[in-house]
Amino acid sequence: MKINFKKSYKFALKSALYISMFVAGLSMMLASSLYKAPFNIVLFSGFISLFCVYVFAFFVLQYRVERFIYRRVKKIYDDVSLLESSTFINKPINTDMETLTREVKKFATDKKLEIEMLQIREEYRREFLGNVSHELKTPLFTVQGYLSTLLDGAMDDKTIRKKYLKRAEKGVERLIYIVEDLDMITKLESGDLNLEFTKFDIVKLIQNVFDLLEMKADKNNITLAFENENIKPIFVNGDKDKIQQVVENLLVNSIKYGKDGGLTEVSIVNLTNKKVLVRISDNGEGIEAQNVPRIFERFYRVDKSGSRTEGGSGLGLSIVKHIIEAHKEKIYVESEFGVGSEFSFTLEKTFITDQYGLK
Repeated sequence: MKINFKKSYKFALKSALYISMFVAGLSMMLASSLYKAPFNIVLFSGFISLFCVYVFAFFVLQYRVERFIYRRVKKIYDDVSLLESSTFINKPINTDMETLTREVKKFATDKKLEIEMLQIREEYRREFLGNVSHELKTPLFTVQGYLSTLLDGAMDDKTIRKKYLKRAEKGVERLIYIVEDLDMITKLESGDLNLEFTKFDIVKLIQNVFDLLEMKADKNNITLAFENENIKPIFVNGDKDKIQQVVENLLVNSIKYGKDGGLTEVSIVNLTNKKVLVRISDNGEGIEAQNVPRIFERFYRVDKSGSRTEGGSGLGLSIVKHIIEAHKEKIYVESEFGVGSEFSFTLEKTFITDQYGLK
C-alpha cells in the first residue's frame, strides 16, 4: 500500500529548532570553558552544530511523527470504519491533527444522523406493520364471523344465509382492495409499474370522475363542480388511467370528510407555459397542522379512532403521491382545520392545448 502523506512540518520545524539551539549553545559553552577556544572557533562550532543538529532533528522528528500518527490514525479509521481500505490507496492520509479532528467530528455527526434515520425507519416499520395488521384484521374477522355463524346453523335460514354471504363478500372485496393498493404502491416505489403516457383532455377526465362519484356525493350531500363552468378542453400528457385514479382518490377523500351541504370545486390553471395545476378544494373538516406532513404516508389516518367508519384502505393519498411523483410532477396540500383543504398537482401540457386558445 503506497502512502502519500500530506505533511505538516510545523511541529517538526519548531521542535528541531529548539533542540538544535540547545545543542549549539551547549557545544559553544563546552568549547569556550573546557577547551579555551578562541571566539571565532566557538562561533563556528556553534553554527556547525546548529545546522547539523537542526537538519538531523527535523528529518528524524518529521519521520517519527508521521509514522506515529499514521499507525494510530489508521487504527482509528479501521476501528470506526471511517474509511474503506481502498481509501488509503486513492487518498493521502493527513497527519495534520486539526484536520483529523475535524474528520472525526464529521464522522461522529454522520453516524449520529445515520442512527437517528435508522430509528425513524424502525419506528415507521413498526407503525406500518401495525397498520397493515389492523387493516387486514378487520375484514378478515368480519368474514370469519359471518362464515362461522353460517356453519353453526344459520345456513338453513335462506334469508340469513344470503345476507351473511353478501356481507362476507364485502369483507373479501375490501381485502382484495387493500392487497391491490399495496401491490400498486410496491410497484410504484420499485419502478416496476410502467406508465403509458398519452395525450388526453383533463377536463373530460374530471367530468367522468364527477359522473362516477355522483351517487356517493349525493348520499353525503356534497356538490361536485368546476370552479369555472365554461372551462375549455385542456390536453395534458400522462398515464390517463393513473391520473384518473389520482383525481378519484382525491375527490373520494373530499366527499368522505366534507360537511353536510358542502362543496368540492375543481379548477385548472396555467402554472407555466408547459405546466398546468389541477386544484381540488373543499370546505370540509380540514386537517390539523401537525397532521399535514404525514397525510401521504401509507395507512396514516388523521382520525385515530379504530372504527374506520369511512372505510377505504388507508392507502389512497399515498398512491396519489406515488403516481404524481412517477410522472415527475409535484403534489401540494394546504389545509386549515375547520375551514377546508386544497390538494393540487401539476401536469405537463401538450401542444394540442393551444388550438383552444389557452396560453
